[in-house]
Amino acid sequence: MKKNYLKKLCFLFFFALIGLSTYAQTGSISGKVVDETNQPLPGAAVFIEGTKISTQTDANGAYRLSSINYGNVFVTVSFIGYTNLTKEVSLSTTSTSLNFKLVPSAESLSEVVVIGYGTTRKSDVTGAITTVTSKDFTKGQITSPEQLIAGKVAGVQITQGSGAPGSSSTIRIRGSASLNSTNDPLIVVDGVPLASGGISGSANALALINPNDIESFTVLKDASATAIYGNRASNGVIIITTKKGVSGKAQITFNTNYSLATVANTTDILSADQFRDLVTNATIGGTVTEALKAKMGTSSTDWQNEIYENAATTDNNLSVSGSYKDLPYRISLGYLNQNGILTTGNLERVSLSGNLSPSFLKNTLKVNLNVKSSFSKNVFADESTVIGNSSNFDPTQPIYSGNTNFGGYFEHLDAASSTGLRGLAPRNPLSYLNLKDNTSDVSRMIGNLTLDYAIPHIKGLRANANLGYDIAKGSGNIIVSPTASFEYQRFKDENGIARSGQKNFYKQQKTNFVSDAYLNYLTDLKSIKSRIDLTGGIAYQEFTTQDYYFADYSYDEVKKPNSDPNFTYDEPQNRLFSIYGRMIYTFNDKYTLTTTVRSDASSRINSNDRVGIFPSAAFAWRIAEEKFLKSSTLISDLKLRLGYGVTGQQDGIANYSYQNTYNLSSATANYQLGNTFYAMYRPDGYNPNLKWETTATSNIALDYGFLKNRIYGTLDFYYKETSDLLSTVTQAAGTNFINEFTTNVGSMTNKGVEFMINTVAIDKKDFKLNFGFNATYNKNKITKLTLNNDSSYGYQTGSISGGTGNSIQINAVGSPINTFYVYQQVYDTEGKPLDNVFVDRNGDGQVTSSDLYKYKSPNADLFLGFNSSFTYKKWNGGFTMRANLNNYVYNNVASSTGTYRNVFNPLGYLNNASTDILNSEFSGDGDKYFLSDYYIQNASFLRMDNLNFGYSFGKVLKGKANLNVSGNIQNVFVITKYDGVDPEISGGIDNSFYPRPRTFSLGLNLGF
Repeated sequence: MKKNYLKKLCFLFFFALIGLSTYAQTGSISGKVVDETNQPLPGAAVFIEGTKISTQTDANGAYRLSSINYGNVFVTVSFIGYTNLTKEVSLSTTSTSLNFKLVPSAESLSEVVVIGYGTTRKSDVTGAITTVTSKDFTKGQITSPEQLIAGKVAGVQITQGSGAPGSSSTIRIRGSASLNSTNDPLIVVDGVPLASGGISGSANALALINPNDIESFTVLKDASATAIYGNRASNGVIIITTKKGVSGKAQITFNTNYSLATVANTTDILSADQFRDLVTNATIGGTVTEALKAKMGTSSTDWQNEIYENAATTDNNLSVSGSYKDLPYRISLGYLNQNGILTTGNLERVSLSGNLSPSFLKNTLKVNLNVKSSFSKNVFADESTVIGNSSNFDPTQPIYSGNTNFGGYFEHLDAASSTGLRGLAPRNPLSYLNLKDNTSDVSRMIGNLTLDYAIPHIKGLRANANLGYDIAKGSGNIIVSPTASFEYQRFKDENGIARSGQKNFYKQQKTNFVSDAYLNYLTDLKSIKSRIDLTGGIAYQEFTTQDYYFADYSYDEVKKPNSDPNFTYDEPQNRLFSIYGRMIYTFNDKYTLTTTVRSDASSRINSNDRVGIFPSAAFAWRIAEEKFLKSSTLISDLKLRLGYGVTGQQDGIANYSYQNTYNLSSATANYQLGNTFYAMYRPDGYNPNLKWETTATSNIALDYGFLKNRIYGTLDFYYKETSDLLSTVTQAAGTNFINEFTTNVGSMTNKGVEFMINTVAIDKKDFKLNFGFNATYNKNKITKLTLNNDSSYGYQTGSISGGTGNSIQINAVGSPINTFYVYQQVYDTEGKPLDNVFVDRNGDGQVTSSDLYKYKSPNADLFLGFNSSFTYKKWNGGFTMRANLNNYVYNNVASSTGTYRNVFNPLGYLNNASTDILNSEFSGDGDKYFLSDYYIQNASFLRMDNLNFGYSFGKVLKGKANLNVSGNIQNVFVITKYDGVDPEISGGIDNSFYPRPRTFSLGLNLGF
């Protein structure tokens, strides 16, 4: 977006807000709404009984009602999960103050929970569903929505991919259920199921949604809850609900957050002095030569210190909500500018959202219009290469060479080389940062229109229609200076002249169109103590991707993308059509039965197997309502839940995998006729028998509450079995197809336990203290991988750096997914690993690949979440902590750099090394040491994610506004035995990891 356009938009928005805030009214009531711990309740509904006068509390829990006639009035406050509270007040002056304190109500049958395609009473919930509202979100510098609930929900593991600005997260609900398909949950935003995958030019497509606009998350974990989404729900569902407009006078909220990110940890490598000692004292032999020793420099350069810096972030949000006559609205504008601790990295995001939620025809027709848009500009540092080279580059060499060659940066040279550079030597880390420009512009717009109509003359019957879209566009360029060593003379033009630098372009657009409609019938049959809730509907979703391909240019080529004769364009599509139904039957407010069925058809699957049927059934018994417990002063809530269901998966199937298709061969596979090479069409591998991957889940649970719910929580036991796994298999030799294709083969299980407990530990007038704890145990196992049920079969995966084509993991029957597959290291009497000595496990007198064995898993068996909050008078604060137990990581930094062969590289240059070389003294001869179990390290950890505090100044600006200030520290500390930069590595392979920073934030919230 152009800066001038942004300025005009901001000024227009600002003056609109001023205009909305100029209506001064008399006869007003204002105050604050807090929860049982005196924490503000944002988004609570406040209204005058018998009138249309209403409003909603702001982020500080403050509200204001205007245009109230003098006399006695009744003011009511409601908030999901809390008992409604009504107070009478006599209004005889222009302004009156009235505060409210709400208490939780687990017993309230009117409490509403968001589920797929509608809502239901909390008392009628039979599935594993957890809701986290805005008052319980993680605080601080939050760039992407999923970070708001990290560590808050049992069974949900959220691992931030790296410390880069806007980096993506790995989200797992009850473990991984697939091998080659996605393991990410389905995310639904205001009724729009988002497409899986990312968008070109964005590190995290979810980060294109402003977290400040989100009101609540609802996590559906078991199949009885998720089966209503059928074809995309095998990995669970996360429903995001954004903030809406409410009736009442305009309320303006402005919050700003300034953060400073610091480097929390770096790779443990040799200092310049340690490196000199190692090189000087190394014994001649192998790759250690006097010639290489003589290449040692005289400088002392800390390359990691040079590439990292403290990084500032500013996050500003302005919103206005209220109603114009009978039209509730909410408009918000956000601006984020986040720098990365790796120099040059940056994310700049502008977001704009709007909501209109009017009612017509005497409130029988409710309309909800949502639009969320964002525009981001990304500057990408070359993370993996820069971080890897900073760990590997000779610390005795200077940053700059003293001449203008290669941008003025020091490089390893070779006079005999045609380029003057030494072969495969690492390039100067700073040159990648300063001579490479990798930028992108990405926009995303998510919107939908929902119509909900109460059909006249049939009480309880509603018709709901939803039309939605999700459009994302990404484009960018990669420009490298012609002086850069890493792109020097890389190209040859049509005349055979060497060209340098790089000028590449890319562009993509993804469109997701959603259309669904359902009927809902709800009736209370009091004569037979029954409540029936029926839902039936259809859904259609269409996904289109437009990929633009541009040729690879050198820096000084003048062609533009639109004039490129080699320009190509692709537009793959796929569609889903579904019919679904659900019944919730409750008897005597004690026993509830929920049944769901969904029929899905996917264009990715052949016509014979295209339709998948996904049913579920669940039962709940509210034991606390039985006579023998109803009068108990100890037990306030007790409910047993049982459930079973089947969900589907088809994201691992390419759009046309079941059809016989042809593709143009690549430049390396052209046919030569004379002196000319021709691209030829060749058949793709295909499988006409592809069908749905399915996951069946069983769940048994107990929800509990004690002492009027001062202590409450849940205990869930689950078992998931995935069948017809979408797997990649090798083609038979001699075929004319590509090497691999996708098929359905195998099965996998996940079984586990979830436990959650929350408590109000202290409940005094001026001091409240809450604690929350959740624990999840999950055991994953592959049970089948071949059609003939071969229990010994497995295939290697998990590529690592070092050597050629090495893999460190295996997917094998009887083991967890991505189990480490290694040689068993031999140690001396002092516990020091012996160089290139491994256990001959099969006893055949030699160490070969037959001696590799299945070792540990990268996935934690047990992960925990802790949180606490307190209020003391006007002060508030809290913390969030997480722990993973029994997760292991392969330290690829130590294995690839911590050998003498790496330091004294036979290609004629010196490299730095991990400090591990001082302990192992591995020579690096051969390739087996890369696969040693010595490098598999226990990465169990305890991490304090967040420590926050705040102070409420109350009314400021002559009573016209409320002011809150807050402070926050993120990534406070990590306790672990792991030797690498960070023990929390998604996938379990630690190589060139971008460190998660320690961030200090100061925030201000002002509500008018």
